[in-house]
Amino acid sequence: MVAIIGVGIIPFGQHLERSIVAMAMEATLAALKDANIPKGTIGACYFANAFGGMLFGDTTIGQNLTAAMGIRKIPVVNVENACTSGSSAYYLARHAILAGECEVALVVGSEKMCVPDFGLINSGATELDTLLGMVVPAGFALRAQRHMYEYGTTVEQMAAVTIKSRAHAALNPYAQFRKIETLEQVLNAPMIADPFTRSQCCPIADGAAALILASDNFAAKYNRAVTIKSSVLTSGFYDNQADITHWDTDYYTANLAYEKAGLGADDIDLVECHDAFTFSEILHYEALGLCPEGQGGQFVASGQASLGGKTPVNVSGGLLSRGHPIAATGIAQIVELVTQLRHEAGDRQVGNCRTALAQCMGGDKMGDAKSCTVTILSK
Repeated sequence: MVAIIGVGIIPFGQHLERSIVAMAMEATLAALKDANIPKGTIGACYFANAFGGMLFGDTTIGQNLTAAMGIRKIPVVNVENACTSGSSAYYLARHAILAGECEVALVVGSEKMCVPDFGLINSGATELDTLLGMVVPAGFALRAQRHMYEYGTTVEQMAAVTIKSRAHAALNPYAQFRKIETLEQVLNAPMIADPFTRSQCCPIADGAAALILASDNFAAKYNRAVTIKSSVLTSGFYDNQADITHWDTDYYTANLAYEKAGLGADDIDLVECHDAFTFSEILHYEALGLCPEGQGGQFVASGQASLGGKTPVNVSGGLLSRGHPIAATGIAQIVELVTQLRHEAGDRQVGNCRTALAQCMGGDKMGDAKSCTVTILSK
């Protein structure tokens, strides 16, 4: 087993005057302080960033971070894996500890997206479907339309995801959008890709988050340590392209994570999932087994995914309200779960939270997701 002994995060939003490294340093220092260990304890660093190479021409930002921190002579791995960049870095760090390569590892995700002329994020910009107009919002919107046709999911049910998200984010000082929105406000916002209005699409953001992972032996002295029950990373397989009402990878990864943890959906007290659009959260309810297939809209509209409901989802505000600085997102999800499992979440605390799950995916295509991670934690 591997445990998480320290977490750090900065508020997501616009940090116009700050660099990727400066944000990463703040999150790292917070994680080191939370773990109460000196920086010299770190045996390896896994640094996630998706756009630094494209925007700033730097693909070795992890080494820039450790140099600035004065952390010397350790392996540093830079990780880019679309929206799962952060959770992939975490996956690799855990396996390094399990392999005996180090006892303590630093995982950091830092992203700067609020820059001039950033433009639209295109999944596979050179691929034929993207060139023909299948940009990210359009792909998710087509899935939503098909789900509405197959299962009767409504625009009001999708809007309920945003309403819940904003209510949760209002309790999270690290979230970007903390203002309550009504059903009318969500539905009347500018249309992006039918049926998604602007309020149903996650915002870009600058931000950083960090984790300190440790071996069981090292973590034994920490009464606030959180145990990693399972961590799974898979890549998409394209054998079910005719059915766009779900991602096969989502189901497969979740089921494998449950199997490795020896747990099921009914054992999960809290979920953080990749709600890039309102409808994606609805699909994740179904893939994670929180409700039967086709009933995700009913699940959220009935309040079961809200704080105080059957299985609260994205109590942090999720991508929709906390913001989505790509490589920091997967790590921020785990920071939230650790905070909840320690019962340190304040007004947004989920009662009796003992087992929690984080799901992240990246690179959606019409056949399947390109990558997916699921991790299960317990206290």
